[in-house]
Amino acid sequence: MQRDEISAWATERIPREWFSGRPEVEADNEEILIVGKLAAPEEGEPAEARAQRFREETRDQRMRIAAEAERRFGRRVAWGVEVGGNRHIFTTHSTPVMTRLRMPERRILDTLVEAGVARSRSDALAWCVRLVGRHESEWIDELRRALVKVGEIRRQDPSLR
Repeated sequence: MQRDEISAWATERIPREWFSGRPEVEADNEEILIVGKLAAPEEGEPAEARAQRFREETRDQRMRIAAEAERRFGRRVAWGVEVGGNRHIFTTHSTPVMTRLRMPERRILDTLVEAGVARSRSDALAWCVRLVGRHESEWIDELRRALVKVGEIRRQDPSLR
């Protein structure tokens, strides 16, 4: 399923009054993440309290939408909001991945654990992935755009028609 299809599907089901504008929908093979921007908190209300209030007030409806999405798309659904310039993710799906690392790579992970940067090799690897994503985001975005183009060209393959 394409992200645009999932986004359109989610937008149709999410009550318009929940968010200021259209929610941001991200998806990969395991998870769909829906994040909407909330109106500013009431006078004196901390942004975190506003996010928590939204979470509690919409829980039943969000669970119904998530269950329907999981049946339709075969992916878990995570929710979050942006309020007061901060992002609050309520639920996330952590997916284990298998990787084979040689001793030099394991040494790097172990150094991060020993230094207290990460609690485990798994946390250290996630930290490394986030670091690459932050510092190489333009390159990764360009790579993603290229992959979309490759997908479009593959769909034009006459042998698939």
